[in-house]
Amino acid sequence: MDVLTSRRIVLLGKTGAGKSSLANTILGDKLFTTNHTPNSGTSECQAKTKSVNGRSITLIDTPGFFDAERSEEEMRPEIVRCITECAPGPHAFLVVLKVEKFTEQEQDVIAKICKYFTEDALKYAVIVFTHGDQLQEGMKLEEFVSQNKNLRDLVKKCGDRCHVVDNKYWKDNEEDNYRSNQFHVAELLNTLDKMMKTNKGSYYTNEMLQEVKREIHTEEELIRQSSGNMSREEIRNEAKINVFDRLLIRSVGFATGALLGAFLGVAEMVTLAVSNFQDLSNFSALVSTTKATAALAAQTGAAKGCWKGLHAAEGAESLGEAMQKAAKAVLNQSGIAADHNNK
Repeated sequence: MDVLTSRRIVLLGKTGAGKSSLANTILGDKLFTTNHTPNSGTSECQAKTKSVNGRSITLIDTPGFFDAERSEEEMRPEIVRCITECAPGPHAFLVVLKVEKFTEQEQDVIAKICKYFTEDALKYAVIVFTHGDQLQEGMKLEEFVSQNKNLRDLVKKCGDRCHVVDNKYWKDNEEDNYRSNQFHVAELLNTLDKMMKTNKGSYYTNEMLQEVKREIHTEEELIRQSSGNMSREEIRNEAKINVFDRLLIRSVGFATGALLGAFLGVAEMVTLAVSNFQDLSNFSALVSTTKATAALAAQTGAAKGCWKGLHAAEGAESLGEAMQKAAKAVLNQSGIAADHNNK
């Protein structure tokens, strides 16, 4: 399928921002599960493909990756699933915000997007506001954005690309063109066309996503050789599942190695710093030195441990085995396991 007519689009935002409902609004069909209870929110990554206005669009709806109450451990499987679904990379990110006060919590979402995907992701980003009915009567989106400096700066970083919908009240509005989802979805698709033209049809990618693409392709070839009468779509889905399982195991090894490496690095370096400190009566200076040493040691130890854990987890058949292999490799690297065996 030609890259200019096929689009992979990832929706990012907090739980409750309306990502799943927005996905249904764009596709014009209830393909994504929505939940309006107090515990609403997508629990796992979903991907759906449909032709919209002559464009083949794959929307990847994500759980609230950036919710403060959700731990990285809890979110890891869905982050890996998102990476698998959008490989070799998305053509666009839709950053979903509600028409409401732009607080530090929303700013933190943007900071985390830049942290996980780098700021280059904003070159492929469009801000989409939901709950458009909250706009004051007669107010346009540009006026709403102009009221907050941080929001203005964000929209500017995203190439002044922003749109608004209302998944509840603007579905069949024929009296006011501006308060019509049909109008704004068409505008959003035109914005995506222009952005892809500016980016010369390219998609956001990085080394990790390219590696996932290669793994999926290799897996597809292996399945095809022994698949019998499986369709192309069935082969690709099975390849994604197999690659997802391997990536999840690696990510557990990576995280275990990083955590243990940071801990061991801090313990070793802090002990050394305290033993070498000359004036133990100067408690504030001791604390200051220890803090600085601990921070540096944590970074160094984590960096060493994560790669050790990642390689050690290769070939593990379960998450538990991946954790054990990663922990053993990092302990062996530090000499702790050897010391323990000699006692």
